[in-house]
Amino acid sequence: MKDLTIFNYQNTPVRTVLIDGEPWFVLADLARVLGIKDVQRLNSRLDDGVRQTHPIQDRLGRTQNVTIVSEAGMYEVVIRSDKPEAAAFRRWITSEVLPEIRKTGSYGAAPALTEDEIVHRALQITVAKVQELETVNRALAPKARAWDDIVSSEGSWSYRDVAHTLHQHKRIVIGEKRLVQALVTWGYLFRDHKGRPHAYQKYLEQGLFVEKIRTYQDQITGERRESSAPQVRITGKGIDMIYRRLAGELEVAS
Repeated sequence: MKDLTIFNYQNTPVRTVLIDGEPWFVLADLARVLGIKDVQRLNSRLDDGVRQTHPIQDRLGRTQNVTIVSEAGMYEVVIRSDKPEAAAFRRWITSEVLPEIRKTGSYGAAPALTEDEIVHRALQITVAKVQELETVNRALAPKARAWDDIVSSEGSWSYRDVAHTLHQHKRIVIGEKRLVQALVTWGYLFRDHKGRPHAYQKYLEQGLFVEKIRTYQDQITGERRESSAPQVRITGKGIDMIYRRLAGELEVAS
C-alpha cells in the first residue's frame, strides 16, 4: 500500500490513503482522535459519496478492509465532534497534513484551504444535512409527544426505568448506578448506613420523588411483611428535572 501515509496527532496515528490523487482518511482514526466512540453509528450517518471501504495493511502485513472518508467527509466528522479538541485537530489537518500530502506532488497543486474556505465547506455539508435532520425531526415528533406524556404523568418510575427512558427519548446514556450516584452528588438523595438511597423530605414535598413501602414474603411464616426501607421512585416531574440537569452538564462539557 504505497499510497498509505501515517500522520501522528498527539501520539495518535491518523492513516491517510491517496485514491485518484485525492486524500482519504481512516474513519476509525478520526473518531479516536475526536473522542467519538460509536464509529458504527457515525459511519451510518455519513453519505455514501464521502465514504467507502478500502484495503489497508496493518503492521503485521495483514490486509483488512477499513472505512475511509474523503476530505469533505473528514470535515463532516470534525463538525460532529463535541470535543473541544476538534478545532485544534482541524487546524492540524489543514496546516500540516494536507500541505504535507500536497508537498509530495501526489495531490496536485491545490492551495491549502483558508479558514473561510473551511467554514464554507463545512456550511455546504451542513446545508446538505438540513433536509435529513428535518426528516429525522418529523420521525421523532411522536417520541416528543410521548416524552411530554411521561413528564406530565402522575405515575412514578424506578431508577432503571428512568435511565432507559432518558436513553430512548433523549439519547442520554446513563446506567442505573450512575443515575443514583448523580442524584446523590446533586444533593437530591442521601445514603443510609447500608448504602441505600433515600430522598430528602423537601424533594418529596416538591413532588420529584415518592416513597413506596416495599413488602416481602417471610420464608418461614409465609406472611407478607413490610421492608424497613421504603423504595424511592421518580415522578414525571423528577424525570424532567434529571433530564434538564444532565442536558445542562453535557452542554457545559461540550
